[in-house]
Amino acid sequence: MTVNPASAASASSRPPYRAGRYAAIDIGTVTCRMLVADVSADGSICELDREYQITNLGEGVDASGVLLDAAMERVATAVRGFQSVRKGFEDPARAPIKVTTMATSASRDAANAADFERLLAKEGIALSVIEGAKEASLSFRGVTSDFGDECLMVVDIGGGSTEIVGGFGGSEPAFAHSFNIGCRRVTEKFLHADPPDSAEIAAARAWIRAEMKPFFDEIARLPMDVRRLVAVAGTATTVVSVAEAMERYDTKRVHRYVVTRPALDEVYERFVAVPQEQRAKIVGLDPGRAPVIVAGMVILQEVLDLAGFDSFTVSESDILHGIVLEAAQQ
Repeated sequence: MTVNPASAASASSRPPYRAGRYAAIDIGTVTCRMLVADVSADGSICELDREYQITNLGEGVDASGVLLDAAMERVATAVRGFQSVRKGFEDPARAPIKVTTMATSASRDAANAADFERLLAKEGIALSVIEGAKEASLSFRGVTSDFGDECLMVVDIGGGSTEIVGGFGGSEPAFAHSFNIGCRRVTEKFLHADPPDSAEIAAARAWIRAEMKPFFDEIARLPMDVRRLVAVAGTATTVVSVAEAMERYDTKRVHRYVVTRPALDEVYERFVAVPQEQRAKIVGLDPGRAPVIVAGMVILQEVLDLAGFDSFTVSESDILHGIVLEAAQQ
């Protein structure tokens, strides 16, 4: 855990931005995503393209400690497609687009992560497996690039881990922690019935709360007045797309959408009440996320309770934006 009440470094201490076109690839436990964007000299971001595939890299990692060959190949196939898309945004008169690729929880947990790195190297991708603290910092930087200097708490629920990070926009985080609690990990540990039964849900909640509560107790003692809880990644965005019955996902409608606790609970009840096959047909839910979405919702509910918030704001500015901003300063 990192707790830094002084919020050590401000944005003004960072190197200047180099204007240009950048690409970021985020390889998570459940999804693989790419952002292609132009970064201006003042650090503003103009998105050119987003790509997204559910690849389930972390399938079975919590129990086995290794990445499955089939899972690694799914990611390699997705990245191959991303590379083709990225090349379409290159200008022959300019230097190739700088690509920064990072992998998170599943890769850092796996004993054979080096095999995965070698596989992606064949696709021309230099992979960095980052620690949870780095993941939290990049998520915070991405969110605050679009939320000014507000005092925020950010929750990033992934497949294998959840990052809680907060502070003032324009500064380094004042507090951050990465928990080995994610929607795939919780599903594989606790949720075996279809749909999950009440005892399984209760056990998952108890474990999540026991793991997270000491951290929330500590940050509650910090001399900060956090005014907004911001949630990023697939669990949070799914709440909006389902609540709004989006047959076609609309980033502009999702970004900055405020979800109240009753609205969150209503979507949760829709998911937990039906088996996976029916859940996958709910409008607004990517069918590939159906196996793990109940666990993601449980984590999000517990975070709201522990943080003492009755709503959260969804952000489409996330770790991908943090990665391109960091790349523009290297």
